Amino acid sequence: MLELSRSLQPRHITMISIGGIIGAGLFVGSSASVEATGPAVVLSYLITGTLVLLVMRMLGEMALALPSVRSFTEFARAGLGPWAGFVAGWLYWYFWIIVVPVEAIAGARILHDWLGLPAWILGLVLMGIMTAVNLMSARSYGEFEFWFASIKVAAIIVFIALTAAFVCGFTSPTGPTFSNLTAYGGFMPKGLLSVLAGAVTVYFSLTGAEITTIAAAESQEPARAVARMSTSVILRILTFYVGSVLLIVTAVPWVQVRPGESPFTLVLNTMHFKWASLAMSAIILTAVLSCLNSAFYVCSRVLFVLAEHGDAPQWLVQLNTRRVPTRSVWMGSLAGVLGILAAITSPQTVFAFLVNASGALSVFVYIIIAAAHIRLRREREARGAPEPALSMWLFPWASYAAIAGMAAVLIAMAFTPGELSSELRWSVVALAVAVVAFLIVDARRRSHAVTPAPAGPGADRS
Repeated sequence: MLELSRSLQPRHITMISIGGIIGAGLFVGSSASVEATGPAVVLSYLITGTLVLLVMRMLGEMALALPSVRSFTEFARAGLGPWAGFVAGWLYWYFWIIVVPVEAIAGARILHDWLGLPAWILGLVLMGIMTAVNLMSARSYGEFEFWFASIKVAAIIVFIALTAAFVCGFTSPTGPTFSNLTAYGGFMPKGLLSVLAGAVTVYFSLTGAEITTIAAAESQEPARAVARMSTSVILRILTFYVGSVLLIVTAVPWVQVRPGESPFTLVLNTMHFKWASLAMSAIILTAVLSCLNSAFYVCSRVLFVLAEHGDAPQWLVQLNTRRVPTRSVWMGSLAGVLGILAAITSPQTVFAFLVNASGALSVFVYIIIAAAHIRLRREREARGAPEPALSMWLFPWASYAAIAGMAAVLIAMAFTPGELSSELRWSVVALAVAVVAFLIVDARRRSHAVTPAPAGPGADRS
C-alpha cells in the first residue's frame, strides 16, 4: 500500500484544526446571521457548535478504536460498507473542489481592490502559488497553514481583548454597552424560529473542523492527534465564534450590521480605530488563502484515498518522491482555473452557482459519519470489547440527537425560501449522482468478479 508522508508536526496539526473552523464565514458571513436573527444569533452559534462538537467527539472515538483508518470519510466505509465510503468520499471531495474556485475568486476580489489589476489574473496567480505549495510536500502545506492560522487566531484574540474592554466600559466614552443586547426589539427580536433558521446558516461556517482527521494521516500519531482535536474543539468554538459574536452584538446595535460587510470592521470603526478597514481586509484575505490552501490539500488526499480503494481512476494513485499525490493536486488546480476563467464573463452568476452547489453536502457527509459511528459502537459492544480511551458522551442518545439535529437543518433548508432551498436542491442532485455512480461502479465490479477467465490454447473446445 502506498504511504503518504509523516512530516506534519503536532504544532501543524493544532493550527490546522483551529484554522479549519476560522474562515471568511466568521469574519464576513456572520453579518448575514446577525441581521437575520439579532442578538439571539449567539444561541444559533451555540446550537450549531454543539452539533459539530458531537460529530467531532464521534470522530475522536473512532480514531482511537480504528487507528488504521487514515481519512475522515473512510470511517463511513468502516462502519457502513463500501457504498458509504464511496458516497461520503465523493460528496466530501465535491464540496471542497467547489471551495477551491470560490476562495480563489474571493481572494482575487480583495487583491483587485488593493492593486487594481484584473481579478482573473490575480486569481490565476493565487492558484499558481497554492498549487506550488501543495506540490512541494505535506510539510509545506502544514507550514503555510500554521502561519496563516496563527494570524487568524492572533487577530481574533486582539479583537476580543479590545472589544471586551469597550463593552465593559473601560474604553467606551458612554460606559458599558450591554444595553445593546435588548434595546432594539429585545434579545430575540425576530422570534425563536429565527434562531433555528440562523443555526442553518451558521452551520456551514463551522464546517472544516474535521480537516484534522485528514491531515493527521500524515503525522506521527494520527489517532492521538484526532482525539486531542475532538476534545479541544469545544473551547475553540466557544472562544472564536460564540465569544466574538457575543461581543459584536453587545458592542454595536445589531440593526447596524449589514449583510456582506464585516461586523468586525464595524465594531473596530465604532471604537474609532482608523486602521480597522485595512486590517480586516488583510485578515479576511489571510482567512481566504488559508481556506484555499486547505481545500487544495483536502481534495488531493480524499481523491487519493478514493483511488486507493478503487473508487476513483487508478492513475490518481501516484506519489512523487516527497510522497505527495501530485495528480490529485493538479485536479484541484484545474477546477480552480476553470472556475476563475468562467467568472470572467459573469462573476456574480458563477460565484453564486458555486456557493449554491456546495449547499448541504457537508450535512449529508456528517450524517453518514454519525450513522457509521453508531454501527461501529454497536459492533464493538456485541464483541464485548472495552470502550476506547475516548468515548462518545451519553451514547447512543447523544449520537441520535446529533443526527436529528442535522436532519432538522436539512428540513429548515427545504422550507426556507430563497438561497437555502436552492442549495438543498443542488445538494440532493449531487447525492443522487453519487449513489447512482456507486451502483454503476459496483455492478461493473461484480460483473468482472464473475466473468470466467478466457480459455487457453490447450482447453477443450468440444
